[in-house]
Amino acid sequence: MQTLLEEAYSIFKDHNEGENATYYPVLARVPGHLFGLSVASADGNLYCAGDVDYPFTIMSIAKPFTFALVHQALGSAVVRASLGLNATGLPFNSLVAVEQHPHYLTNPMVNTGAIATVSLAPGQTAEAKWQFILDGLSRFAGRQLTMNEEVYKSASSSNYRNRAVVNQLFEYGRLYFEPLETLDIYTRQSCIEVTARDLALMGATLADGGVNPSTGAWVIDAETCQHTLAIMATAGLYETSGEWLYDVGLPGKSGVGGGIIAIAPGKGALASFSPRLDAAGNSVRGQLAAQFLSEALGMNLFSSEPVIPRTISHELKETKYE
Repeated sequence: MQTLLEEAYSIFKDHNEGENATYYPVLARVPGHLFGLSVASADGNLYCAGDVDYPFTIMSIAKPFTFALVHQALGSAVVRASLGLNATGLPFNSLVAVEQHPHYLTNPMVNTGAIATVSLAPGQTAEAKWQFILDGLSRFAGRQLTMNEEVYKSASSSNYRNRAVVNQLFEYGRLYFEPLETLDIYTRQSCIEVTARDLALMGATLADGGVNPSTGAWVIDAETCQHTLAIMATAGLYETSGEWLYDVGLPGKSGVGGGIIAIAPGKGALASFSPRLDAAGNSVRGQLAAQFLSEALGMNLFSSEPVIPRTISHELKETKYE
């Protein structure tokens, strides 16, 4: 595993396609050459290469973990009815997706559904909801996480699109807490600081039935993991989720901070960090490394080999079907 990880790092570290995110001014200043890869196995082993300890903001990779916490707290039926499950096929910050759905639902992996998810977090006050999310993501990581204040200020002063999202959700009855406070919690969540090493352990917790393989602590139950991974598969890489599954074959999630996670249920998780993104907002190096490692390790959930080699008989080949 370590050899393959170092090989992937060596192959893709000089790949310079893509651009840093400009959604928030601070993200544009992150050095574009940074690249880190980390794999955490379900039995607690950790493998690393490159810039795995460089702190960056989790951004949209928080979405599956917050969804999992809310799912655990409220149950499958509530999140299905309140948030939606199906892919939108549209960019992560699309407003059209809500309007097109007959019941104004979207998906917890895109901004509209993720903001609605935050509004469902347990707690009577904004601070209680925020603490629920921060504590939960910290349990996934196996250490106390903190928020990057500089990125939070930058995001709060420039998140005009998400302001429109919360107003739209509120108008359609799909926001379950006060709009401006919900938006602030969501913005704080996006600005939690992690490393590739953290993300690997967070992903491995989803792969390990909800138990953190490093600390041994129970975070969520196995059913919640199953449903979270299914949601990740539908829209974890937004409008390119189909291409991701075609190439990598694992539930994944990306963030405009440069992170990507890929989960192999029962086995472990890969996390990468590289701030250069493609047009859909997904790390270019991260996608390349995930495909390479998925193929090299035989992790693709859709791949298989015949149990017994078979040949098609000459007679069958000649059969014609009307």
